[in-house]
Amino acid sequence: MQKSYFDGGMLTYILSCIISFFIITFTFGLGTPWAICIMYKWEIEHTVVEGRRLGFNGTALELFRNWVKWFFLCIITLGIYGFWVHIKILEWKAEHTYFLD
Repeated sequence: MQKSYFDGGMLTYILSCIISFFIITFTFGLGTPWAICIMYKWEIEHTVVEGRRLGFNGTALELFRNWVKWFFLCIITLGIYGFWVHIKILEWKAEHTYFLD
């Protein structure tokens, strides 16, 4: 069995955080899915599981569409659907994570 590890560095992490912060700030929150995708991409593409590097192919537009859907479901269910939103985000993240090789 090969080793699993994370090889992300502090400099690239800080840069990703700064870029994400400015995207969220300058778009008044509408760019949050874009910022989330930047952070997910950084995290996942620096992860190696049993010698196999992971990749991430989620897009901000797809996440934004889901967010709109989830927002309306929260309104319709008077907030009850909000308990499932975190699970849905994790499902979406897993669906867009793959092995590069």
